[in-house]
Amino acid sequence: MSVSLHEITRREIDIAPGEKLHFFSVPALEEHGIGKVSRLPISLRIVLESVLRNLDGRKVLPEHVERLANWQPNAAREEEIPFTIGRIVLNCAAGIPLLGDLTAIRGAMMRLGYPAGMVGPKVPVDMALDHTLTVDYHARPDALQLNTELDIKRNAERYRFVKWAMQAYDGIRLFPPGAGILHQLNLELLAPGFLVKDGVCYPDTLVGSDSHTCMIAGLGTVGWGVGGIEAEAAMLGEPVFFLTPDVVGVHVTNALRDGVTATDLVLHVTEMMRKAKVVGKFVEFFGEGVAKLSVPDRATIANMAVEYGATIGYFPVDEQTCRYLRQTGRTEEKVRAVEKVYRAQGCFGAVKTGEIDYSEELQLNLADVVPNLAGPKRPQDRVPLDDLKPRFDEILHAPIADGGYGKVEAFAGDNATGDDERAHVVSDGDIVIAAITSCTNTSNPGVMLAAGLVARKAVARGLKSQPWVKTSLTPGSKVVSRYLEANNLQKSLDALGFVVAGYSCGTCVGASGPIDSELESQIAARDVVACAVLSGNRNFEARIHPAVRASFLASPPLVVAFAIAGRINIDLATEPLGIGADGRPVYLQDVWPTPEELAEAQALAANPAFYRETYADDIAATDPNWKKIPQTTGELFPWEDDSTYLKEPPFLAPELSESALKPISGARVLAILGDSVTTDHISPIGSIRRNSPAGSYLGNLDVVPANFNNFGARRMNHEIMIRGGFGNQRLRNLMVPDVEGGITTYQPGGERMNIYDAALRYKAKAVPLIVIAGHEYGTGSARDWAAKVTRLLGVRAVVANSFERIHRSNLVGMGVMPCQFAQPVHVSDLGLDGSERFDIVGLNADAPMRQSLKLVIHRTKGETTEVPLILRLDTPAEVEYMRSGGIMPYILNELIIKAELTLSSEVHKLASNQ
Repeated sequence: MSVSLHEITRREIDIAPGEKLHFFSVPALEEHGIGKVSRLPISLRIVLESVLRNLDGRKVLPEHVERLANWQPNAAREEEIPFTIGRIVLNCAAGIPLLGDLTAIRGAMMRLGYPAGMVGPKVPVDMALDHTLTVDYHARPDALQLNTELDIKRNAERYRFVKWAMQAYDGIRLFPPGAGILHQLNLELLAPGFLVKDGVCYPDTLVGSDSHTCMIAGLGTVGWGVGGIEAEAAMLGEPVFFLTPDVVGVHVTNALRDGVTATDLVLHVTEMMRKAKVVGKFVEFFGEGVAKLSVPDRATIANMAVEYGATIGYFPVDEQTCRYLRQTGRTEEKVRAVEKVYRAQGCFGAVKTGEIDYSEELQLNLADVVPNLAGPKRPQDRVPLDDLKPRFDEILHAPIADGGYGKVEAFAGDNATGDDERAHVVSDGDIVIAAITSCTNTSNPGVMLAAGLVARKAVARGLKSQPWVKTSLTPGSKVVSRYLEANNLQKSLDALGFVVAGYSCGTCVGASGPIDSELESQIAARDVVACAVLSGNRNFEARIHPAVRASFLASPPLVVAFAIAGRINIDLATEPLGIGADGRPVYLQDVWPTPEELAEAQALAANPAFYRETYADDIAATDPNWKKIPQTTGELFPWEDDSTYLKEPPFLAPELSESALKPISGARVLAILGDSVTTDHISPIGSIRRNSPAGSYLGNLDVVPANFNNFGARRMNHEIMIRGGFGNQRLRNLMVPDVEGGITTYQPGGERMNIYDAALRYKAKAVPLIVIAGHEYGTGSARDWAAKVTRLLGVRAVVANSFERIHRSNLVGMGVMPCQFAQPVHVSDLGLDGSERFDIVGLNADAPMRQSLKLVIHRTKGETTEVPLILRLDTPAEVEYMRSGGIMPYILNELIIKAELTLSSEVHKLASNQ
């Protein structure tokens, strides 16, 4: 059957004069009576093409094609899709550990006598070292140079490992520190529109090791973020298995009003989608309003799909896509070929109402969007700009249990006495960080130029940023600097302190660097709710800076405005940003760009030469800083016992390679958590504190605190990472309700201690552990270390009301059972205090998908409570991962089988020739 499906769908296409290729036609399936493909969402047609083309009769079967071709909008979702992607993108935060895991697998294979070449990428890989730079220096002309030098110095060991990996593994293209942010590079350069292999052309598809990989769906490419361990399997040629999704259609109408930005739109969409509960679903935008959105605007919306919980927010390829490809320097021949490929597959052009069957349709009227921010703790908590001042006051005084700060009376510098009298006494609502950052917004010339125009007008009026505000600009590519400078806007941004501090993720990933030490001391001493305003995509507690308790996402021009105002509790419609050089108040409306000014700047910025010249050379080969990194050679990396950065990953140890599908008896709970626990809470990325378990470990190895670096930089050392597990200083463990941070109670007895120390004690006594949590467990980044530390701490299962898609998958990949409450019960309803013992029973030896289990709670007074659970293994592949102890042992076993088959085949050929 697989042969016949290929035969009936194989077609020839002339993508350029004299260049004939083949493709596997998705519309041809319907022509032969296989599904109503013309009614499928466009995103599913792209996935279907991959399944059809990769039909091999082993992992991808004819029934996979037929089931997907016959997708029904509201059917039960019980079937998995084996999605073989065309390429991989890696950031450094997850990509470097991924290379470490890959090297551990290669080492295991070589120790078994197999050749090193058995382990390596089977698809093209692009990797950007974009998470490493910290904004230590800012608002000075040499900030970029100094931050870059410090980045290279701090991360020298990690970069030496990466440079080794580039010579050890074929097929990886590297973008060194300072080249830009992965997802912006993907949009501006890497995305080819379509791929060609063995004379067959097909739509571009990918997965990436960062959750915001889904940004590329704004360009019409199907791709999303997965954990590093899942990306590793895809790199080795394994299909990405996922449950057939619902697809939510979003009907877009009208156009954005003047003065409303793409950032305002995405914050509106994020709130809207969270309310619609699109977690784990595909979202596809259609309708006449889509044509009014540029590709950068679409990419901004697609970028934050992970924040609104969707797998992707997809925009089909159309004329706007082709326009963007031309503007970013792709050749005319390439753009025409992209259009031909997508038209041939029935995937080109705007979708009209009624043409496609969606699981659900939502309405998005662009004219309803108003200027917004989101915060202070979650990206879905939208606050209209006009409501910001009263909303912040409300949150400031709301109880902590309700998401507020529990302030009885706000601290204001005006009320300070005695030694508090000074030029400025930090107050609740003061902004201490204002950052133009993140691929979400710096990839969008519209909002970046708007920021520059606001800066120009503000400087012309004599305004300045407030001295207590740390300002920074970290664009996602050097092209941003090209068009800001071409419009003569960068010098105005410089004057307000928005000097380029690096071409990297920067503040968006918490690499905001230090704020003034005296200011930080004031914040701590007075329990001030200090604020950050950033053009990023996440604002979770303690992510941006340890001293910042309230963080607001905003458009780049609003970031500039708030840096001038210096406080969040301001009504920008009625209160001035400041007093101009002429002594008159200057309001936001006075400095906001007109549509004509913005259009003029955009026309100058839409220059393909900026992109062609920026990306003309092999950046890694020509980067002088990268050339200075020593080159290690060989098929295996020479691990060094005394390194505090690089340790061989332990995930193939015998105790981690056993089936995880075993009943749990007599377990203790390591943490009882509430709703919206993020991967930042579980595995922090920020700085390592001196008095933390990780800090003590480094101190005992004679590493001085100045060289501790951060958890993001230390991810290749599991000894440090495990000590940071559940160590976020804003974590609230309900077992110790009066404190914040990585503290628990050890049972029996109730002694308080660090979570790491408690886990060690439980391990010594062979006591299994569980974690219990509320809704949206694991929200945030695609941080596989949040699953890795969970497993290394001895946690066998996580029991929660609901899981975010990527983290649930990562838990499975690490052999931790994700168990979901089967009934609408909340953690607070269970009456737990941490003294209980727990069993998880009912595990079927055959481990069917989504099987029913029971959580048995044994209370200290002898009472027993049973709570029904669902084991969230959603695909047969996930069951196999759990049986193997996780993805890494599974991959190793698969590679051994392939190696033996190859060896057997070679022996057979040799015998036949004799």
